[in-house]
Amino acid sequence: MEDRGSGIPAGATPPALGRRQLAGLIDHTLLKPEATPEQVEQLCREAVEHGFASVCINPVYVPLAAELLAGAGPVVCTVIDFPLGAGSAADKARQAEAALAAGARELDVVQPVGLLKAGRHREVVAHLHGVVAVARPAGALVKVILETGLLRPEEIDLACRLALEAGADFVKTSTGFGPGGATEEAVRRMRAAVGPGKGVKASGGIRDYEAACRMVAAGANRIGASASLAILAGAPDEPA
Repeated sequence: MEDRGSGIPAGATPPALGRRQLAGLIDHTLLKPEATPEQVEQLCREAVEHGFASVCINPVYVPLAAELLAGAGPVVCTVIDFPLGAGSAADKARQAEAALAAGARELDVVQPVGLLKAGRHREVVAHLHGVVAVARPAGALVKVILETGLLRPEEIDLACRLALEAGADFVKTSTGFGPGGATEEAVRRMRAAVGPGKGVKASGGIRDYEAACRMVAAGANRIGASASLAILAGAPDEPA
C-alpha cells in the first residue's frame, strides 16, 4: 500500500506529533453541499501552504483542484456515491472513471451499508471492487467509507474484511453526514481487522490536535478533517 505523506508506520503509537508531520496525515476536507469554487481555491492554497496529504472535495470541483494543485505535493481526493453509498455498482464505477479522468488520485467510496446489513456480502464486494478495478491502473488509492456509526462492532470487522477482499487500500470511519463520527474504539477495531499493511482513515468530528493524536495512537494513519487549520494550531513545531 502506498501511504502518501504519513511518515508514520500504520498502527504505530506516536509521540507528540509535530506540525509538519501531522499535516502530512491530513486530508484537508470540504464536502459541504454549499461549497463554492472560491472556497475550494482557498482550500487548495492552504493544502500547499501547510503540506496536507490531499484536498478532499466533491466531484464537481475535481477539475478545479487538479489544475490548482498540478505539480504540488497535495493530491486531489474525491468521494464516490457519497454520502449514502446507495447507488448501483455501475454508478460507482462510472463516478470513479470520471473522477480519475478529471484529475483525482484518491477515491473515498461509501460502502452499501444496507447490503452489508442484509448479508449480501458478495454484492458489497462487487460494488467496491468495481471502483478498485478502475483506480488500480491509474495508480489511485481507494478508501472505503464504512459509516461505523451505523454498524455493530462485529459488522465493522466484517466491513473491513470485505473492503480488503475488494482490494481497497484504506478503510475509513465515516462520511461526516451519518450518525456519529470517528471514535478511538472504531479505529482500533479497524486497525486490528486490516492489519499493518493497509490504511485506516479517521474522519468525522475531529476538530483539535488532541483528538487527532488520539486517532493516530488508536491506529489511524490518515485523518479526514474540515477543521485542519484548528488541528494544526495546537501542534508543536518539530525540533530544528
